[in-house]
Amino acid sequence: MHLKSLKRGFSVYPIIVPTRYSLKSFNFYLVEDGNQLSLIDAGIDTDECWEYFINALSEIGYTLDDLSQIILTHSHEDHIGLVNRILSIREIPIYAHSKSIHRLKRDQEFHDLRINFYKQLYAEMGCGDSGTRQIENLEKEFQERENYTVQADIFPLSETDRISGLQVIETPGHAPDHLVFYHAERKWLFGGDHLIGHISSNAIVEPDQEGKRLFTLVEYKHSLETCLELDVETVFSGHGRQIINLKDLITMRINKIHQKSDQILDLINSGKSTVDQLARTFYKDKYQSEFSLVMSEIIGHVDFLEVSNKIKKELKDGVWQYTQT
Repeated sequence: MHLKSLKRGFSVYPIIVPTRYSLKSFNFYLVEDGNQLSLIDAGIDTDECWEYFINALSEIGYTLDDLSQIILTHSHEDHIGLVNRILSIREIPIYAHSKSIHRLKRDQEFHDLRINFYKQLYAEMGCGDSGTRQIENLEKEFQERENYTVQADIFPLSETDRISGLQVIETPGHAPDHLVFYHAERKWLFGGDHLIGHISSNAIVEPDQEGKRLFTLVEYKHSLETCLELDVETVFSGHGRQIINLKDLITMRINKIHQKSDQILDLINSGKSTVDQLARTFYKDKYQSEFSLVMSEIIGHVDFLEVSNKIKKELKDGVWQYTQT
């Protein structure tokens, strides 16, 4: 699918790789800005995704030799999948948030910090054996996914930067290193996973670089409010369809944050005082099948309620107990 601008010098070519999962598709984008050809995100690491990418280049009259740079919205695996395949053929610059670098390089020291962070987190949230199993999964995944280590220098991007005619905007929440890219003249936004039309983005609980917990849902809401101020007609999302009703979507997402937080508050008032109890009650079967996402969701909402001064917490026998203020 081609979306050429009416004015010369800036064209976007979406690469849409379908999936049967709830994400519906993995989306990444070739961007032509007159002087260079950029790739925003890099899909997943599969032969099918690679074929879609090479075919997209061919359809617009380019080859891999014409690609100038790769620009990443964030470091999650379904957005960096083809990076090393591309780099194995030719060296090109990689641009990402500075907080992406130790994640993309799979830094052992940061990995150890994250493991210790989650061990303490799941213990203090009362997760017991479920938390222990998740730590084992994280250790196993780190060893099995060594091939995701980016084998190139990564150049940092921040809020004050522009790249390929795009304004860089920091949007932490879904990931601490998340960026979106804004073209004011075209009223286009490359939204990564910050904005998805058909499902909400999970604000995944993460530590900062010192090992302290980020209040990711609070950050995500603030990032939504930041994007609400932009004049955008089309969002090129990381999954699913393009978004043409940005302000309505953001308003709905913010309202749902408040609605779900109110539901969590009702459960706390009913006597569910730990995050583990809240997660098991609210998500039922998903508690086991999607443990890490469920915990991120519940932790995010109790953090949001705490910041809103609607609940308070007390550490009892090593587990946080939450009550209404």
